[in-house]
Amino acid sequence: MSTQEITVQRTNESQSKFVSKDDELLATLGYKAELKRNFSVIEVFGVAFSIMSLVPSIASTLSMSMVAGPVGMTWGWLLPSLCILTVGASMAEMGSAMPTSGGLYWWTYKFSPKSIRKPLSFLAGYSNTLGLIGGLCSIDYGFASIILSCANIGSNGTFIPSKFHTYGVFVGCVISHGIAGSLATKYISKLQTFCIVANMVVIVITCIGLPLYKGTENLNSGTFVFGELDNLTEWPKGWTFISAWLSAIWTIGAFDSCVHMAEEATNAAIAVPFGILSSISMCGFLGFVLLTIVAATMNTDIAATLSTTTGQPLAQVYYDVMGRNWALGIMAVLGVLQWFMGLSILIAGSRQVWAFSRDDALPFSTLLKVVNYKLGVPIRAIWFMVIISIIIGLLTIIDSAATLALFSLAAASNSLAWLLPIFARSFFNVDTFEPGPFYMGSFVSRAVGIFASFYLMFVIFVLTMMPSEGPNPTPQNMNYTCVINGFIWVGCMVYYFLFARKWFDGPKQTFDEIDTIEGNDPNGSHAVEYLPEKE
Repeated sequence: MSTQEITVQRTNESQSKFVSKDDELLATLGYKAELKRNFSVIEVFGVAFSIMSLVPSIASTLSMSMVAGPVGMTWGWLLPSLCILTVGASMAEMGSAMPTSGGLYWWTYKFSPKSIRKPLSFLAGYSNTLGLIGGLCSIDYGFASIILSCANIGSNGTFIPSKFHTYGVFVGCVISHGIAGSLATKYISKLQTFCIVANMVVIVITCIGLPLYKGTENLNSGTFVFGELDNLTEWPKGWTFISAWLSAIWTIGAFDSCVHMAEEATNAAIAVPFGILSSISMCGFLGFVLLTIVAATMNTDIAATLSTTTGQPLAQVYYDVMGRNWALGIMAVLGVLQWFMGLSILIAGSRQVWAFSRDDALPFSTLLKVVNYKLGVPIRAIWFMVIISIIIGLLTIIDSAATLALFSLAAASNSLAWLLPIFARSFFNVDTFEPGPFYMGSFVSRAVGIFASFYLMFVIFVLTMMPSEGPNPTPQNMNYTCVINGFIWVGCMVYYFLFARKWFDGPKQTFDEIDTIEGNDPNGSHAVEYLPEKE
């Protein structure tokens, strides 16, 4: 299917309706507008920034980087942030030129060779859907951990939460997100401004409060902060440092949410790349600053901080430096922000589920692609994510290794979904790209895309698959990401070649003809009549 194979014919203006230039651009991709464009440029950025939510995310993943000591926390954040920026830049170019909610699998189809573009597009869509569901699971598990750490602090350590407590809070959180996500987007969009401000306030409180309470004379030395490489695993020090990158990779891993919000964004060709690049840049820089301050103020006995009874090393840092009341108050606020993180990724992920169902790729697509036009929300796609997340969340009851797989699941699955279109565009169809407002130029664009491709391969096939504690894993500390993702990826391809290839032809055209007539809309839009699909 060519993205330009759309027949344009003129009809009577009285039969047409005004749509924006965003919808005209969407029409060139083969889709009619079905969602309401209630998200401004800043609010699209807010979705990604809210999902990344620095302090809550660092609270959930600090143990991943702390095993390498302060160097793992500081340089182990900055270096992957720069690598992630190259991925975001490549994605921003495609999002600027072709803004659609199913962008990743759509772009994979467009740039891949004809002989393999259907299965690759199918794989990209399934991997992205799985990654977003894994992201919701890991975020809401982090919410449960934060809430229960507050209970531990509030009880002076007498309450020790069990894995069943954690799963119960997790389920309640996921269901609450489903209820809130079913509201009209005009309300959800306004929450993004609150999330931006609230996250910045918590960052400022942390960056000022920790050194203020610690006292400048008691701060850890610069040599400790930037030069102390510890190893609390059985791996060599070098690999322990590399594995510390997972904290940043998981935290700064929601920028594709801007792509999934493309069909609800005003000025999408600008909003999508702006949201991607600004969220990565801000989180990369602010995260480095914040972790530097945490490393400068924390207890130098890192093993003691990691083994805290709160279950949250960052909560222990707040407790050690600022005292019980501050620790309890800040962690409670982080719990609220973590809840909004989950809501935002549910919103973005449900749009991927809806878009993929619109192209008849998922089971029950006929049901899942239905939009509630009164609210402008794909409610069935939202509750599909809720149900699948609750089922996958049962992994948290098994053991800590299975729980950790939720975090790696999100990183590995999304990374593959990002890799496929970037690799295809960089290596297969270099000269067929028609840029949008954001474009780095032919040479730089391809160089960045090639680097991003090899970086993502390393993340997918090495970093997220390795056991976290050492080269001799036991059933208790095994990294089950390779098992879970391998099963999903292989199962996806088996499903495609046995069944789905009979009906999945790649991204579909949701209308056969559009009528474009110059109108008098004050926003400079055109009048477009969407005619029904042919049988």
